[in-house]
Amino acid sequence: MAKYIKAQTVIIIAAVCGIVVIVHWPALSAKALSFDDQQYLIKNVLVQNPGWASGKRFLTEVLEPSTVAGYYQPLAMISLMLDYAAGGNDKNLRPFHITSLALHTANTVLVIILLYMLFGNIWAAAAAGLLFGVHPMTVEPIPWVGERKTLLAAFFSLWSLILYVRYSRSGGWKAYAGCFAMYLLALMSKPTSVAVPLVMLLMDYWPLKRLRIKSFFEKLPLFILGVIFAGITYVSQQRTCVAVSPTKVGPVNIFLLLCHNIIFYLYKITVPINLSSHYAFPKPFGITQPMVLAGVVGTCVLIPVLIFSLRWTRAAFTGWLIFFAAIFPAMGVVGFTNVMASDKFAYLPSIGLLMLVTSLLIWLGSNSGTRKAAVAFILILAAAEAIATQRYIVYWQDSITLANHMIALAPDSAPLYCDRGVAYVKRGEYELALADFNKAIEINPKYYEVYHNRGIIYNTKGEDDLALGEFDKALRINPKYAPVYDNRGRIYDSRGQFDKAIADYNTAISLKPEFVDVYNGRGNVYEKQGNFDHALADFNKAIAINPKYHDAWYNRGNTYKNKGEYAKAIADYDKAIALNPEFADAYNNRGNVYRRQGRYAPAISDFDKALEANPKYADAYFNKAGACEGAGQKKEAVAAYKAFIQYASINRTAQIELAKQKIKELEQKTSGL
Repeated sequence: MAKYIKAQTVIIIAAVCGIVVIVHWPALSAKALSFDDQQYLIKNVLVQNPGWASGKRFLTEVLEPSTVAGYYQPLAMISLMLDYAAGGNDKNLRPFHITSLALHTANTVLVIILLYMLFGNIWAAAAAGLLFGVHPMTVEPIPWVGERKTLLAAFFSLWSLILYVRYSRSGGWKAYAGCFAMYLLALMSKPTSVAVPLVMLLMDYWPLKRLRIKSFFEKLPLFILGVIFAGITYVSQQRTCVAVSPTKVGPVNIFLLLCHNIIFYLYKITVPINLSSHYAFPKPFGITQPMVLAGVVGTCVLIPVLIFSLRWTRAAFTGWLIFFAAIFPAMGVVGFTNVMASDKFAYLPSIGLLMLVTSLLIWLGSNSGTRKAAVAFILILAAAEAIATQRYIVYWQDSITLANHMIALAPDSAPLYCDRGVAYVKRGEYELALADFNKAIEINPKYYEVYHNRGIIYNTKGEDDLALGEFDKALRINPKYAPVYDNRGRIYDSRGQFDKAIADYNTAISLKPEFVDVYNGRGNVYEKQGNFDHALADFNKAIAINPKYHDAWYNRGNTYKNKGEYAKAIADYDKAIALNPEFADAYNNRGNVYRRQGRYAPAISDFDKALEANPKYADAYFNKAGACEGAGQKKEAVAAYKAFIQYASINRTAQIELAKQKIKELEQKTSGL
């Protein structure tokens, strides 16, 4: 009989997992990048350079993480780094999504196991686990790369709770040590799991029913650990991003925010429609706002009803209280985000409501008359959730579609227009991007990142005066925003205003010492000034920060070339090409080095590779023509010079005339033969 029960349990859990995977499977093809994915993936040099050194940095940068603005979350970052090592990148998100779906499926299993351990009914536990696994509010952490932390923290938190239940039933230091270790790992994944010990204490009241003075003291080490991580989180968040203390949020706003969110989350969980990754603050945020008023009224009705329910059962009040305790760190009492609420915040806290659901299902199942109705209701509800989940996943198929969906739900939110504008920039649709950036500034005139983004577009379009104006506006709002100095320095560099460029690069480095692009940019300026030693030092620093930064290898190769150190130059070009096989400039410049050495065959081969990467590359044609001349290939030289004339810009008059003269001379020599 025991074997049958065990086999039955495995089959039931496996069936639930299969359904969860099938429902969420379309998320594996999602290509949307959202909000902070820039710092979690696209521009994170540690994630993009997997290894012990990067892992050590993630673990040891406790109070001031260098690559992600925000709190300490080393295990989440290491997890993303491992996916990058497995082939993931901003153009191939599938490895990230596979891991995230695997974690969500594992979390579903852990939810079922926890509920089974608490209530002893596998069918009720599996039903509640199924509702969790296919719920539309669980979509967000799977296709959103930067939200790996939510899944990973939930994974370790659930293990901690499971081991705690085992400890509460049988005692033993091994179970307690495992519980403590899993809690530590949860905190190192995402610090919002700080409330787990409080959840354990509430579980002692119900359903474990073992609450006494000892219950608190046995959890004291866990509470101490939580307090330590809460302090680390606040300090690291304040140093690298923003953390608004409760005193600045204000008691009235805290009350209104808590009331609003209590009802908001319960509504979204029970009626999961119009879901979004960005729930903006209602405007105006006050009691006169209908959504806020509904939250206050709803909370004032809900809490007395839950307390009154204690006359019959502890389940309703305690289940809700567990949810509230677990979600409290993300409720906005300490301001650290520009959203009012988020689906991901409810991911782990939903365990409190799932306990209530499991208890209710067991009660309904005890009566043959209600058992069938309960089963039918669960199946219908799970099917409805699955349909809603797959419909929501569709919005994650690309960044523009996701942004359009969120803007439709929150048309007055500046960050959404900024995010869509960035997505348009990646597509090269600059006018649409400018329209979105203009709208963002209209909504929030102090949105300095948008002025910076608008300046980048003007710079790309060759309108540098407008770009400089935008950069200056951004710096007047936030003079400590390092990327502006980087991009303004590039414009000064292009104008030959080298002193101003270096001054901006120096400021950027003082604000952000690991700013790899700035070292590369400043190195280029030093190289143009003939200050090769300083240039090499900057390129070395850029390469040390990001060994996969092909531009730095290329630029260092240029410096070695100009110093006449051809062997070193070729080695650096080799590295740049290995990192970027379509790097036309690297092929062209390596070809020039071969040409200077009189090695015409490899030089011509490199120029041809440069032209494969860029068929309109005028300089490569000109250089190839010179190499063909040196190799005695006169017809090929004439053809290359003619191609150069075809693709060269009209302001290169002298070089065009030289090419024409060369063609004339070569054709005369050819005809003479």
